[in-house]
Amino acid sequence: MKRHVICLGDSNTHGYCGAQEGETLCGGRFSEAERWPCLLQRALGEEYLVIEEGLCGRTTVFPDPLEPGLDAISYLRPCLLSHAPVSLLILMLGTNDTKERFGLSAEEIARGMERQAMSEDCWGPGGPDLLVVAPPAIRPEVEHSPVAAAMGRGCAEKSRQLAEHYRRLAARLGARFLDGEGCELNRVDHMHLTQAGHAQLAARVGAVLSDPATGALGQ
Repeated sequence: MKRHVICLGDSNTHGYCGAQEGETLCGGRFSEAERWPCLLQRALGEEYLVIEEGLCGRTTVFPDPLEPGLDAISYLRPCLLSHAPVSLLILMLGTNDTKERFGLSAEEIARGMERQAMSEDCWGPGGPDLLVVAPPAIRPEVEHSPVAAAMGRGCAEKSRQLAEHYRRLAARLGARFLDGEGCELNRVDHMHLTQAGHAQLAARVGAVLSDPATGALGQ
């Protein structure tokens, strides 16, 4: 059997195509030749099965008062069970938690990620290895973008603070960690990966997983 790798995330894992260069928001989706989980599959090879579990608007553990069914914690157990056995779970969440309507600090968002990462389904007997990914920080220009009203004030600063909280969380858990900062974001909404950004993220994830210092993936 192939080793199953689940990529659990939000729109940047789903492959939301916020914009092409010089265009307005289009709301499409990058193709299988462009999305970072698909590129990761190509890099890892036939020994692995990389499973895309991206959902636009998904949060860590906090229910959205306007959009039901978007908190990842309620989906984690059925997701892991349906794809069992899972060798690796990649969590890249937190961007949507920064929306002003949630009223959360970066520390509280990180606690949401911790609650998810420390669930029995992740760390119980036979649980998967874990890679915690801090998403690229939302750019300050978001406040003057088409998504300004939806995201609200303060989202960029909270997003920027997540990486250090996630780094500490991964260290406490003995999990792998990756900071996605620097992967290219589009210049329309300033929060979604470009085609180049997807390729950059896939390469970085692949490098972390191939690093001998972190050990082989679980069976």
